[in-house]
Formats: sequence, C-alpha cells, structure tokens
Amino acid sequence: MGRRTPLYDRHVALGARLVDFGGWDMPLHYGSQLEEHHAVRRAAGVFDVSHMAAVDLRGERAREFLQQLLANDVARLKDTGRALYSCLLNEQGGVLDDLIAYYLAPSWYRLVVNAGTAASDYAWIEPRARELGVAAELRADLGLLAVQGPQARAKASALWPAADAAIALALPPMAAAALPSAPGLLVARTGYTGEDGFEIMLPATGIGAFWDALIAAGVRPCGLGARDTLRLEAGMNLYGSDMDASTTPLETGLAWTVDFSAGRDFIGRAALEAQRRAGVARRRVGLVLEDKGVLRAHQPVHAPGAGDGEITSGSYAPTLARSIALARVPTATGAEVTVEIRGRELRARVVNPPFVRHGRAVIAL
Repeated sequence: MGRRTPLYDRHVALGARLVDFGGWDMPLHYGSQLEEHHAVRRAAGVFDVSHMAAVDLRGERAREFLQQLLANDVARLKDTGRALYSCLLNEQGGVLDDLIAYYLAPSWYRLVVNAGTAASDYAWIEPRARELGVAAELRADLGLLAVQGPQARAKASALWPAADAAIALALPPMAAAALPSAPGLLVARTGYTGEDGFEIMLPATGIGAFWDALIAAGVRPCGLGARDTLRLEAGMNLYGSDMDASTTPLETGLAWTVDFSAGRDFIGRAALEAQRRAGVARRRVGLVLEDKGVLRAHQPVHAPGAGDGEITSGSYAPTLARSIALARVPTATGAEVTVEIRGRELRARVVNPPFVRHGRAVIAL
C-alpha cells in the first residue's frame, strides 16, 4: 500500500482505477482516460496533485539562496505572487528536478516540486538553506488541485465570494495570490496541460469540500493518464522520463530556463558553460509518426547521417488522432527519422514541440 492523499476515499468512491505513482496510490482514470483528456481540452477537469510537495523558504537571504540553488533567476520576480519555472541542478548540470518557484514576500518563497523527488529535493535543499540562515519547511499540511481547461477559471472562481473571484480572475499567467476569505489558500494561474486554469494550494483539511464543489459545478475528475497525454501534447517534460540527473537542461529543451546573466554563480553553471563551449551533442525534439503504430518510451530512433537516439515519452495524442513523442536525438538530426517498433522501421517527422496549445494543433498534420 502506498501513501494516500486526503482525497483517496473520494477517488475510491468515484470508481477510480488506482496505480502506484512515486510511492503514492493515485487515480489513473475514473472510467475513460480519453473522455477525461477531451474534457480538459474542451471544458474543465480537476486533478488531485496533492502528491506533489510544497517547500517554503523563509529568511532575509531567501532570494540570495534561490539565486544559488536554481538555474533560472528568481531576481526576475519583481512583483509579489509572480512565479518562475526552473530546474534544480547538481554540480554536473544534471537535472535533479523541475519545479515552480513562487515569490510570496521579500523573505518568503514557495517551491512546488515533483512527488517522486520530494524527499531527495528537500534533503538537497534544507542543509544548503540552513547555511545561509534560511528555514526550509516541507508543507505536509497542504493539498494541491489542478483545475484545467477553457472553462476552468470561470467554474473555479464561481465557488468563491465575488471579491476573491475578482482577484483570481485578474491573475496573469505564472502568478499567484492568496484569497482574503480563504485562509491558507493560494491560487496560481499555472498548469501542466497546455490549457488555461488554476493550480490551487489549500489546507489538506479543506481540500475535500472544494473537490466536491468543483465536481458538483460540472468539473470532471481526471486521473494521471489524461494528465500525461495532455502534457505530452503540450510538449512538457516529465521528470524521470524526459530528463533526470544524467541529462542537462541544454539537452532536454529547457535551455530557455537557464539564466546565464553575469554575476550569478548557481549550482551546475560551470558544467553547463563547459557543455555550451564544447557543443551540445544531443537535443530534444518532437516526433509525429507517419506510419501506423504507437510511439512509446525507450523505442530506438535512427536519424540518417546523424546517429541514434531514443524516445523519452510517447503516446497516442487524442486531440490530434496521431501518435506523437518526445525524443532525445543527435543535434545534427534532420527533418525525418525512423523509429524501431517491434523490429520494424517506421517513419516519423521531426517537429518542434508543443504539438497542441489551447485545444488546437500547432503542428502541420
């Protein structure tokens, strides 16, 4: 038996198929992964993501600490509530995790990290924070919901008083705010699906009632299966599949998250600068299968004249009705490759992710 979120009993009552994910018993789907996927693209869905972890960092030197810790620069966050996506690196430039950092006050930041790496992230962060007099707290008292889709913000905000709803609806992308009438609740206009919506952090004791209210308002409960196909269509990496400590952001399509501005020496910078000087040998690409089949992780990719690579994530894409993938391939890879599937070489087209944005294809089909 794995760890359980505060919504576990509700998942069981809704008939969820439960699977192990990073040591947690989580819903894969509630009957139809395909219908859940389409609900998010067309209307609104809610995901229990309470298995992810929030780490609060408090202290006068919290910003200074995060400028050393993260590849992206939190100094870019000028306004309270703004958020930043970044990688957490080791000294070799390998990705220990990807996360979102929220600037909540001059001496208070919150990191939201992945479930499978939460313990190791905290073990990496806490002693380094303590050296600068910054307190790191793993917030086990919080739950997290992701409400996603073109109707998500309207449906969620309708559950709050008018003044709170106005605050939430005024949020720009990658920003968060506390709601006055809901102590401990933080609503952020962020997500992992390629759709608009909110990620809502709130006390675990109150998450059940809010989940129930969302479902009563017509928001469809969705599991990890739809979350994976949605993020893949959106061209978003999954930690442990598309990146890990053996890869750097420069090899995984995340060079844009590395701030090389002068005067900041973050963990892993020297290794990334050396890699840039030497030339990055591998890059991340998107693939669209041209022949009949399904792309899956670990299938070999053959790039004519360049060498071999491997699919890191692959699936049938419900929005596109095509099989797509993310792959790591030689930098010199051209516009066409073949993928080895059960001894057959199938043709695939190389594209630049994302595949889908706001419910519409952004690649040629």
